[in-house]
Amino acid sequence: MAAPPAYSLIATDLDGTLLRGDDTVSDRSRAALERVARAGARHLVVTGRPAPRVRPLLEGLGSTGLAVCGQGAQVYDAGADRLLWSVRLDRELAETALGKIEAEVGQVYAAVDQDGVDGLTLIEPGYLMPHPTLPAMQVGRRDDLWCEPISKVLLRHHTLSDDELAAIARSAVGSLATVTMSGPGTVELQPCGVTKATGLALAAEYLGIAAGRALAFGDMPNDIPMFDWAARGVAMANAHPELKAVADEITTSNEDDGIAVVLERLFPTD
Repeated sequence: MAAPPAYSLIATDLDGTLLRGDDTVSDRSRAALERVARAGARHLVVTGRPAPRVRPLLEGLGSTGLAVCGQGAQVYDAGADRLLWSVRLDRELAETALGKIEAEVGQVYAAVDQDGVDGLTLIEPGYLMPHPTLPAMQVGRRDDLWCEPISKVLLRHHTLSDDELAAIARSAVGSLATVTMSGPGTVELQPCGVTKATGLALAAEYLGIAAGRALAFGDMPNDIPMFDWAARGVAMANAHPELKAVADEITTSNEDDGIAVVLERLFPTD
């Protein structure tokens, strides 16, 4: 009889991790995830993307289980197309936080992800989507960003690097919001205390899986809390140096099937 797998939960980030640059999942990675399923382990997407932007990817993977979306602000049930749990970013706090950041760095350009399974991504004039394949609606002015409840705010600056903007934003907003950097051109404000780890812990509890049985893959600093929570964290070769510094292992890049490389070793075929 084959030994049970070392891990019961495989948590994967999407952009820069499971997804290639063209927003697709390779055949090799799909096959590796099928190995995981055959072994009785669960695959859980844990992403900064909001639920509406994750739904098509889950459908393409044939996933009807849970996904952690919106940097941990949403636990989404793909099979039922509903949120099991969500937390909103107070819109007045978000406005105040933006004001504090702009007092330090000058004008920033903002976008928001609305809450809910059909929430929109709204962008103000001047904001450029870092992922041009993701749908977004431009509004006429910043005030229009706050028309509906939101899960997070996305920020860009015309001269500061992501690392610089994230560091200044953390200092400026204090406890008003959690500041994360989730990808090139993606600095975000989310509800205070909410991280990928908080959402992943909720989903794992729902599934009855302990942190000691979880393996996590990621590429950016917003994956650090997830690595801290899981038993083992694997960074991609293309990962940010901050994540590589805390990873238990570094695999090949997302373009070179880094997730599959590890899963093929941990979940061998019969």
